[in-house]
Amino acid sequence: MIGLLQLFLNNLLPIFLTAGAGYLVGRLLDINPRPVSQLTFYIFTPCLIFNLLVHSQLRGGEVAQMFGFASLLMVVVGLIAWLVGRLQRFDRRTQAAVVIASMFMNAGNFGLPVILFAFGEATLSYASVFFVTSAVLNTSLGAVIASTGSLSLRQAALNLVKLPTLYALILALLVLGLGWKVPLPLERTSKLLGDAAIPGMAIMLGMQFLHSNWSFRTAPLVTAGALRLVAAPLLAVGMSLAWGLRGPALQAGVLEAAMPSAVLNSVLATEFDLDPAFVTAVILASTLLSPLTLTPLMAILS
Repeated sequence: MIGLLQLFLNNLLPIFLTAGAGYLVGRLLDINPRPVSQLTFYIFTPCLIFNLLVHSQLRGGEVAQMFGFASLLMVVVGLIAWLVGRLQRFDRRTQAAVVIASMFMNAGNFGLPVILFAFGEATLSYASVFFVTSAVLNTSLGAVIASTGSLSLRQAALNLVKLPTLYALILALLVLGLGWKVPLPLERTSKLLGDAAIPGMAIMLGMQFLHSNWSFRTAPLVTAGALRLVAAPLLAVGMSLAWGLRGPALQAGVLEAAMPSAVLNSVLATEFDLDPAFVTAVILASTLLSPLTLTPLMAILS
C-alpha cells in the first residue's frame, strides 16, 4: 500500500497538479485553449518526438519491433471502436471521437513516469519508442480520423502534409541513418521546445476540463472507457506474446497499452472541432479510473 501511495504522489500527482493549474488559469482568466493546443501540436510535440528518436539507445531491430507492435495494437483497437460505434449507431462525429479516444493512450506524460517507477530505465527505453509511435500515429492517422468528423476522407488525408510530426520523424530517421550530428544550438533549441510538450499537454487538459460535458453521453463514454482501460490491455497481452516481446519490452508494451486516453486527443479534438468536451470527458474519466486497472496489471507484469 505504501508503494502504491508513493507511485501516486511521485508520478501521478504532479500531472494532476499541473492540470489543476491549467484549470484555474482557464477559469480565472477565461483563456481560450486553442492557442495552447496549436503550440503543443505544431511545435512542442514534434520537437519531443525528434529528441526521443535521436537519443534512443535501442538497436534498430528492437525499435522496429516495438514500433510495429504499438502501431498494430492501436490500429486494431481503432477498428474495434469503429465497429462498436457502428453497431450502436453513433453519429459520424461521435463515432470519430470514440475512435480516437479509444485508440490513442496517454503513453507520454502518464505512461513514461509510471513505467520508470515500476520497472526502471531498461523498460523505459522501450516505453519511449511506444510513446513516439503513439504520438506519430496520433498526430497523423489520428488527425485524419478527427478530420472525418467534419471533412471527407480525401480532404482529411490531405491534412497529413500539414503535420510537422511527420517531418520530425523523417528528419530524425535521416540523422540516425546517415550518422549526422545535430548542431549544438539546434539540439538545445529542440530540447527546450520538446521539454515543453508534456507540461503543455497537462495544462491544456486542465483548461479543457472546464468544457467537459457529461450529459447524455453515457453510451459513447462507457464504450471509449471500456475499450481504452480493459479491452486494449487484454488485447496487448495476447499480441505481445504472438509478436515475440519478452522481458522489458513486454512490460513496456502491455503497460503502455493500458494507459488512459491521451491528452493529445484533446488537442486533436480542439484543433479539428471534434466535440472536445466529450473527448476531454473520456480523458478525465479514464485517467481517474486507471489506477483500478493499472495497479493489478503492474503486479502481474512484475
